[in-house]
Amino acid sequence: MDEPSILLTNDDGIDAAGLHAVYDALSTVGTVTVVAPAEDQSAVGRTVSNTVSVRDHELGYVIEGTPADSVIAGVSSLCPDIDLVVAGCNRGANLGAATLGRSGTVSAAVEAALLDVPAIAVSMYIPVDEYATGDALSVPDDQYAEAVRATKYLVEHTLDVGVFEVADYLNLNAPVADRATGKLTVTRPSEVYRMDASRSGTTVELNDAIWELMANGDIPDAEGTDRRAILDGHVSVSPLTAPHTTEHHRALDALADTYPDE
Repeated sequence: MDEPSILLTNDDGIDAAGLHAVYDALSTVGTVTVVAPAEDQSAVGRTVSNTVSVRDHELGYVIEGTPADSVIAGVSSLCPDIDLVVAGCNRGANLGAATLGRSGTVSAAVEAALLDVPAIAVSMYIPVDEYATGDALSVPDDQYAEAVRATKYLVEHTLDVGVFEVADYLNLNAPVADRATGKLTVTRPSEVYRMDASRSGTTVELNDAIWELMANGDIPDAEGTDRRAILDGHVSVSPLTAPHTTEHHRALDALADTYPDE
């Protein structure tokens, strides 16, 4: 394929460092149009609006809405002749099967796939113990280097070799540059789930214990999973279908056959 036409979006907002790092790299291999939310829309999943306002931006367009809104507006109206959608680079990892439906970054890729456009969701795992500044995370721009390198590589090669004849979209996660081994591993989303909740008076605190386990390097995830690859310092890429796979089951067939008539 000649230089691809790429729609770039994210869920951290159009001013996010990760988006600009990816934009600069992809602009050397394709024509990039940004269609991204005006503000941070992290963890909104596939929330879709009825109407959104749009305004021009030096990189493309700003949407007063969600990542899914941005993809629908971009693919269907603002820049319809698109070969590929890239979402990211997200400031924080999107690892594990349970995270896929929550993530605005991944949801943007899912929305693209449903519109028959191949997509790559790009996220970066940030070790909190190294980059915490009080209650915030301070991540130097150069730490996106491995995520950007992997994204550029996949954009350059996947469209020509049939990857998207099988996968609808790719979920790419990379370590910060300082922890990267330079290896890219094909993975599956981990099924390990560690959410719990505790009540104190009128408040219930929800906690995902997996992040503490990752910080300690003590995750229960098996070889071949996305989280294991990241903890080993590898770039993880999971080929996925949108929005969900379906398993046919004889027991459910039998229940359907015996469903009583009213």
